Amino acid sequence: MAPTLLQSTDLRESKTSILELARQVLSIEAKEIQTLATRLDEQFEAAVKLILNCKGRIVVTGMGKSGHIGGKIAATLASTGTPAFFMHPAEASHGDLGMITQDDVVIALSNSGESDEILNILPTIIRLGAKVISITGASNSTLAREAHIHLNAEVAQEACPLGLSPTASSTAALALGDALAVCVLEQRDFTAADFARSHPGGKLGRRLLTRIKDIMRTGAQVPTVKPDVPLNSAIAEMTNKGMGFTAIVDSQFHPIGIFTDGDLRRAFTDGLDASKACIGDVMHSNPHTIQSQQLAVEAVELMEDKKVNALLVTNTEGMLIGAFNINDLLRAKVI
Repeated sequence: MAPTLLQSTDLRESKTSILELARQVLSIEAKEIQTLATRLDEQFEAAVKLILNCKGRIVVTGMGKSGHIGGKIAATLASTGTPAFFMHPAEASHGDLGMITQDDVVIALSNSGESDEILNILPTIIRLGAKVISITGASNSTLAREAHIHLNAEVAQEACPLGLSPTASSTAALALGDALAVCVLEQRDFTAADFARSHPGGKLGRRLLTRIKDIMRTGAQVPTVKPDVPLNSAIAEMTNKGMGFTAIVDSQFHPIGIFTDGDLRRAFTDGLDASKACIGDVMHSNPHTIQSQQLAVEAVELMEDKKVNALLVTNTEGMLIGAFNINDLLRAKVI
């Protein structure tokens, strides 16, 4: 007879609570990574140098869960300046070994170090002249012994209560791969701009690549008036251009002030007679400006710091050449 809902609940409550088990899993995996850090030695340094000096590409391979971890390691290397790709070991013995050249470095992952699919292709890889870095949980395994460099990712226990599912061991291999990628990145003097160039479609790439000149409005799109213009005319300019402000410029087109929609509301609240005032009487002097070659993310920081919603863009001579507001940044997906 199937258990009732109440009986099913009682059975669940008799086991380790969900939160307690989750904390145990995280604690075990964190402990294993900390232990891994204490075991790093000259083999790790040698692996970093081998990757740095590689004239070809980094080929990462692994079977099962190790394969999933390998795919992530390859992706991380590729995105941080080291050409890399993942090769499935089972497909390798059916033609994909042609991807490997003597100038390549192969990173082979296997917790046991005895994965048949990897051991079957290992002799061919070595005969080709490629160098092999193994990441295993067994330093006396075949893969560990045959590789040119072995990185020990052994764990004392898996986080799985059954001790069967790769959990702490796969996390340790992943963390070791991240450590390799970060060390190589630092040795290459890889910069944030370099990272952005390989991530042009992501938000980070846009923030690091988009410049003010890419988003600013120019020419007749920019609301601009002289300081002696009547306030009514300035309001009309603001309305027609729809940017929420107007710039006030001198005879050489240097921005000397700005007047915003917020300033307009405050002026009317204070009883200002728009028919008698000139824009020069109510503008904010010394407006915040930025140059077109600067990054858009710098504009975001400046706007947040100064608590403004728009900026004027000037050239090296201080002349007004454009403007943009927060909506332009949103459209460019910089924020």
